[in-house]
Amino acid sequence: MLTTKPKPKNARAKRAMEKRAPQTHENPKTTLFVTGNKSSQILKNAVADLASLKRPLCERFNRKNDIHPFEDPSSLEFFAEKNDTSMIVLNIHSKKRPHCLTFVRTFNYKILDMLELYLDPDTFRTLQQFKNKKPAIGLKPMIAFHGTVFESPNETKYTLAKSLFLDFFRGQEIPEIDVAGLQYLISISAEEEEEGQTAPKIHLRSYLIKTKRSGQKLPRVEVEEMGPRMDFTVGRERFPDPEMLKDALKKPKGTEAKTKKNIDMDNMGDKIGKVHVGKQDFNTLQTRKMKGLKRGRDEDGAANGDDAATMVGEGEDDESDGGVELPTAKKGRF
Repeated sequence: MLTTKPKPKNARAKRAMEKRAPQTHENPKTTLFVTGNKSSQILKNAVADLASLKRPLCERFNRKNDIHPFEDPSSLEFFAEKNDTSMIVLNIHSKKRPHCLTFVRTFNYKILDMLELYLDPDTFRTLQQFKNKKPAIGLKPMIAFHGTVFESPNETKYTLAKSLFLDFFRGQEIPEIDVAGLQYLISISAEEEEEGQTAPKIHLRSYLIKTKRSGQKLPRVEVEEMGPRMDFTVGRERFPDPEMLKDALKKPKGTEAKTKKNIDMDNMGDKIGKVHVGKQDFNTLQTRKMKGLKRGRDEDGAANGDDAATMVGEGEDDESDGGVELPTAKKGRF
């Protein structure tokens, strides 16, 4: 059954609908933090730290909501459409799933994929427990992933976690950035998977970047942990539907850079071009003049003799026809 798009009732509603319609350049992804039916103080502190790193592209709900995303995600889809957010972080604490953070990503206000991460309360440290300077609001972090589990060619929980973390910390897309704005680093690491062993934990760390004098042109770079310190155990997951993922990755026309024909880049980054030359006629090809290609003296003499004979013949014909006789030179001694 086809559903018709509702018509706006006034100009204000029309502007709101146009703002939420698909754009050539979409707005940066905003994250909505939602609290479940039950929570814990550890989860509240963790959500506060994540929101401080995400600001200003975040919104928070303080009231509790009875939501079970893997059974019925309709409430999350309603919140996503109501607040125009493309990512949701749901915190729920229960005996079966303690200190659980569920990262949810949406497309067209429908659930695209989800992943549960259980926070380890023993190793958790907040931002306030690290007594040092914090980066300003709105700065883009550098993100580093350590571990082959994040580079698997197959779709796993760890590759899904990498994609979700990249979208969460990416912030606003900009064409260029000032080096002075790179003030902190987010490091996400995991150990190797071993058969018969429990799944490795995901370690999230944040570091301040400090530059000091080194006596050379390039400064010495040092890092200092600033928090939060979080260790996650992966839980349930929901991978994206292939058809929905294809629509989500589709790029609008006009955004891709135009490529020039017959121009390519090699592995070293050098530009290589192909030039198509037409058919050449070697008879008209200009070659270098060489002595060996010149005519010999015999050929020149024969050619000059023929020309002289022709000239003499022409002179006799002119004299017989009554031409003017030239005076002869007088004989004398020199």
